[in-house]
Amino acid sequence: MKQNFTLTIASLLSVLFMTLHLADDIVRGMEPGTLSDLIALPIVVVQLYGTLVLAGKRSGYVILLLVSLLELVVPVIHMKGAGVGGAIAKSNGAFFFIWTLLALGVTALFSVILSARGLWEHFGARSQVPQRLP
Repeated sequence: MKQNFTLTIASLLSVLFMTLHLADDIVRGMEPGTLSDLIALPIVVVQLYGTLVLAGKRSGYVILLLVSLLELVVPVIHMKGAGVGGAIAKSNGAFFFIWTLLALGVTALFSVILSARGLWEHFGARSQVPQRLP
């Protein structure tokens, strides 16, 4: 039960950091701030559903694993190429931008680990067949 609570907290933090980071991307002009940016909303809603409604269930673990892997790509994309050390580091609010990027990476990776572990334990528990006593 404690693992599910920890996964819930990590996933909710990922939602917070993802939405803050997306908003910061839009403010900085890295994202256009158009209707296409709303594609993140269904993803976040699915993550919330997996976190809050399907907690401890196999489908919840699968959802959180997939969404967390997707969120883990965000820091990788930002760090590719020139990274965030150039013009972004010298701009206003650079600390917040980079901090949310790193915090998202940490909570997403932690959620990947916990959801994979939950799936592993879920399948391990199903494969154990009770033995009959002679």
